[in-house]
Amino acid sequence: MIDQAVVITSFVTLLVIIDPFGLTPMFVALTQGMLPARRRSIAIRSCLTAAFLLAMFAAFGETVLGFVGISMPAFRVAGGALLFLTALDMLFERRSKRREDKTEDETPDPSVFPLAIPLIAGPGSIASIILLAEQNPNADDLILVIGVMLAVMVVVLTLFLAAGMIERLLGKTGINVVTRLLGMLLAALSVQFILDGLRDFGFAS
Repeated sequence: MIDQAVVITSFVTLLVIIDPFGLTPMFVALTQGMLPARRRSIAIRSCLTAAFLLAMFAAFGETVLGFVGISMPAFRVAGGALLFLTALDMLFERRSKRREDKTEDETPDPSVFPLAIPLIAGPGSIASIILLAEQNPNADDLILVIGVMLAVMVVVLTLFLAAGMIERLLGKTGINVVTRLLGMLLAALSVQFILDGLRDFGFAS
């Protein structure tokens, strides 16, 4: 029998942490100017990659990081540093300038980084799904947690696939404004990841 409490708790937790509504403008900014087919493939690939990673962490938990000698605080610091580099690209239009000098086939693919990692499957969502899995250790509940995570991924994918319509509504000027605004927010988020990691190490209060 399905445990409704596990379903509701897992869905709300992952939906808030992953924040598909907040990720969609980021997806629009990172795939600005791409052809619809390429944007669609990036959306699918990023969601599949993130779903696989989160399912792996749900099944194996901290042993995955422990196996390669990586602590969760170290993961937060590394993820924050990588995210900060992406924020700088967005703030100073480095991505747009690189696209102007390249063909469509040569355009960097953001599906794995930074979309799947660390925006969708980041330190927050990984830590959350590890915690949910530890709170529900039996096999049935673990499958339930993974199923709920997949449902959240469907929400993310649905919004990503609607990115073209969102881009048309915002227009080029709107996209530029949103890109810079999100770049600032992403920079702040990346610093918060780093501070959280340093706090766990005892280097920050």
